[in-house]
Amino acid sequence: MIRRTLSALAIAASLVPFSPAIGTAHAEAAPQHTQVPGYYRMALGNLEITALYDGYVDLDAKLLLGASKAEVQRLLASKFLAGDKVQTAVNAYLINAGGKLILVDAGAAKAFGPTLGFIGEQLRAAGYSPDKVDVVLLTHLHADHVAGVLDAAGQPLFPNAEIRVAQTEADFWLSEANAAKAPDGFKPFFEIARKSVAPYQAAGKFKPFTGEVDLGGIKAVASNGHTPGHTSYLVESAGQRLLILGDAVHSHAVQFARPEVAIEFDSDKKAAIAARKKLFAWAAKDKLLISGMHLPFPGVGHVRAEGKGFAWVPVEYSPLPGSK
Repeated sequence: MIRRTLSALAIAASLVPFSPAIGTAHAEAAPQHTQVPGYYRMALGNLEITALYDGYVDLDAKLLLGASKAEVQRLLASKFLAGDKVQTAVNAYLINAGGKLILVDAGAAKAFGPTLGFIGEQLRAAGYSPDKVDVVLLTHLHADHVAGVLDAAGQPLFPNAEIRVAQTEADFWLSEANAAKAPDGFKPFFEIARKSVAPYQAAGKFKPFTGEVDLGGIKAVASNGHTPGHTSYLVESAGQRLLILGDAVHSHAVQFARPEVAIEFDSDKKAAIAARKKLFAWAAKDKLLISGMHLPFPGVGHVRAEGKGFAWVPVEYSPLPGSK
């Protein structure tokens, strides 16, 4: 009897047209058209590091020099990247060292259009206020690293922070004589650098350094070539190390496999290539964590020696120790 009843119900159900509206009173869900906030938190020994996503630029593959177009396209295709332009992240890294906040690079503001300039927004989403940042360490003074020290009104976004950069870098980009003799296409880079740091200079908060600088576990590592005073930073805590490369690499698909490939923006291409090879070899040998301002966000991972070049091994998502 039970079997006959279930069979009858099954037959009846098959005769009722299916309608997704039956039994629902809510409206159809609309697409949100937004992404999650651009920050990723990780622990490094006793430090907490937050990767911040400033946005992206479309990098033209023709800017990569030292390999044929066919080779560049082959390497891009191996990472499922197609087309002449590749979406390229702009990252920064916030280090919480016992409550002292150190930001490595500040993004581009709107110097390169609307797809960039979100460091302040991402910082707040990550739970920090820009006025709590104590130090902004700059890898160099290109606009996509320094312009973000100002807000939309041209005022300091980090009013209580000192700005630190290599003296060689400051001497080059803040020189009016260098700006005057630069090609017309490069003059705006000098102007943006001067304009960005000017309010901090006026407040006595622009403090270039010479040689090594040690900020409580953060050491400057000279890696000039991309710019005259380009600097990477080694962060160390409780036996763990992170090497922040800066702009030692722009295209993960091409420059790990072929580190001898330069980019048009390198001021000294030979020195930039030498610096990249040295940093990659060091990171691979010592199994350092690395991060880069133009690696796919969050831009943190390892370098593995592979053939005559290297391979990029991004970190996997992981909750913070002790988080629930």
